[in-house]
Amino acid sequence: MDLSRFSEMGKGKKVRDTASHDFDWRWWLVRNGTAVVFITVGLFALLVRVAVSLHPYSGAGNPPKFGDYEAQRHWMEITTNLPVKEWYRNSSSNDLSYWGLDYPPLTAYQSFIHGLFLRFFHPDSVALLTSRGHESYLGKLLMRWTVLSSDALIFFPAVVYFIVVHYNQPSRSHKSELLWHTAVLLLSPCLILIDHGHFQFNCISLGFSVGAVAAILSGKDLVGSVLYCLALNHKQMSAYFAPAFFSHLLGKCLRRKHPILEVLKLGLFVLGTFAAVWWPYLYSTQSILEVLSRLAPFERGLFEDYVANFWCASSVVVKWKRLFTTESLKLISFTATVITCLPSMIQQIRSPSHRGFLYALLNSSFSFYLFSFQVHEKSILLPLLPATLLAVEEPFIFKWLTQFAMLSMFPLICRDNLVVAYLALLALFFLILNAPVQHRVRESNHLSNYMGSATMFLILCCYFVLHIVYLTMHPPEKYPFLFEAIIMNLCFSQFVLVTLACNIKQWLLKKPAKLEEIEKKFI
Repeated sequence: MDLSRFSEMGKGKKVRDTASHDFDWRWWLVRNGTAVVFITVGLFALLVRVAVSLHPYSGAGNPPKFGDYEAQRHWMEITTNLPVKEWYRNSSSNDLSYWGLDYPPLTAYQSFIHGLFLRFFHPDSVALLTSRGHESYLGKLLMRWTVLSSDALIFFPAVVYFIVVHYNQPSRSHKSELLWHTAVLLLSPCLILIDHGHFQFNCISLGFSVGAVAAILSGKDLVGSVLYCLALNHKQMSAYFAPAFFSHLLGKCLRRKHPILEVLKLGLFVLGTFAAVWWPYLYSTQSILEVLSRLAPFERGLFEDYVANFWCASSVVVKWKRLFTTESLKLISFTATVITCLPSMIQQIRSPSHRGFLYALLNSSFSFYLFSFQVHEKSILLPLLPATLLAVEEPFIFKWLTQFAMLSMFPLICRDNLVVAYLALLALFFLILNAPVQHRVRESNHLSNYMGSATMFLILCCYFVLHIVYLTMHPPEKYPFLFEAIIMNLCFSQFVLVTLACNIKQWLLKKPAKLEEIEKKFI
């Protein structure tokens, strides 16, 4: 791909269109031979997902509540058999203690559509009450197809949108670079393991988030706001990105001719999107509160299992749950999250830029992951997404974070009997990282320079040894979760280093001269 040749073809109408605001992305794909890249990598990525889906899933054959697979199936059962007003309400037909809906309405609508699909081909798999724990071969096959189709219809197009926007610049003229970036986005091992192994639909909310980022990078702030609201209304964990979206868009609005009008326009689109999604529940305050109470499971405590964040890692020394009440912990965690988000937000409000926005997404999501209330192992997918979007600019950080994101989920993957799929995807990840691709010369990486080769080698040795130890040895009876605690603390230490490095790099970015220059870069 040689975009620099566009300037030499000024007489061609299509070239002029490429430089115009109404960018013809379909022509761009064909002109640069990029369509073949997406088709080839996309087909391979789909095959990898199918291969992983042949393995077990969360809670397979493990009554009485099974696992996340059963939760998703049960939501399809509830939404296809009960009126929309009863989806979040406890009743004899909808026992909320048995995998009650605890995601926003867009997840419920998605479950309804997929439930209709299952009911058409295999009614027994979503029959009200009698289908609990249903694990027939056809039922499992149809469930796997719901995730695969969601990935292909939402996440894949969003990645294409981002790549087209991100590489529609003369400064990015290497086709091998584009191919590599597409591969790391579509073959993210953590996302594939969780969605197509463990069984979830993160590809939908993350797909909307990627689409929102791409829209904002191309100057379509209103479209980006709507797409981000859809992500937030599919999974509330998408709020990890909220500080970055808010600060970047506010910073851009404050630099325009009519800042108040710009803010009002964004606010109206946001409110309109929320009103459209929540419309069936806006008939009463009680109905809204019923849904909201399901989205904030504070009764579960500060954390569950062994997650590599501050509260769980420090609980080895400080017993937070004994020292403070749940109300106090909510306030403490909220304060810590806001404080750690602020530097990144201030930088984007003062000096909004496209690269700064991507750093802000990574920094804000890590603030939530490390300090917010009730974080799961799977939540590492959120900071991992912007790190992957920055993979070309920050290859070391992307590589380092992905490795330890996988390790942080390893105990969960072992419980799901997905070790073979995990090891295969880990091997594929290293193959992609070491692909013979000619990358541009990049600026030195502060994180790798700070750590030093000896320290990095020691950490990587611990990384591989922990995998072997966890698979082959039994912990002491006195400390049954010793290995999980070691894995958690090692990953936590690396996540903190990445967060500090990316906050520093965001603040070291050069301040753009004018807002117009920011917006024209990607148009």
